Amino acid sequence: MVSSLLSLIIGTIVGLTQFRIKRLFAYSTISHMGFILLALTINSIESIQAFIFYLIQYSLSNLNAFILLISIGFSLYYYVNDNKEYEELSDKNNSPIQLISQIKGFFYINPILSLSFAITIFSFVGIPPLIGFFAKQMVLSAALDSGYVFLTLVAILTSVISAVYYLNIVKQIFFDESEYIANPELLNIDIHASIIRKDVFLEKLRFSCDNIILSSYLTISISILTLIILLFILIPQE
Repeated sequence: MVSSLLSLIIGTIVGLTQFRIKRLFAYSTISHMGFILLALTINSIESIQAFIFYLIQYSLSNLNAFILLISIGFSLYYYVNDNKEYEELSDKNNSPIQLISQIKGFFYINPILSLSFAITIFSFVGIPPLIGFFAKQMVLSAALDSGYVFLTLVAILTSVISAVYYLNIVKQIFFDESEYIANPELLNIDIHASIIRKDVFLEKLRFSCDNIILSSYLTISISILTLIILLFILIPQE
């Protein structure tokens, strides 16, 4: 019970100060662990069901979030910007997306990935009718039935506070202006090749920053996970 309380408070409060997106997700996980530990603390049939369901849905949502970050980094490969914060990072070469400010205005570059990312984040927040809402509802319902009123109030309060940094990500993606421009070095590329059929090869070699295509394993994974998060309302059975 103490671990649940501390996880809810520390994960939420420290998450408010983060500007690195993966570190934000790390503290977010600590906060969600508070819900999982709360379900374990109650130790009833309903709470164990809630625990297993919460663990499964959060694993799916978290997996989708990180696959989306990889895909966003890949789709920005042909773009450049003047993000001074990113340039000053000592580990900037470890990952293409490190700061929340790097995905500012991404909706204007790739609307589909942005919508998938927003759906995943809303699930983290617990907004109905997404799968994350049902998971939090099950845990809180089990807690109230067992008389854990104080922990339930703390869980609801921290969930509302955590929505601040989640919705800040959505706000930057959809409402802030993008700072990215197409890399001028890649706009006029001379590719030396043997052209057998001119009409076919020129079409394949033509470069456009608006037509960056993700590999099939990324698109299939994102599609399946996002649809599970979005369409669980149709069969809301744990």
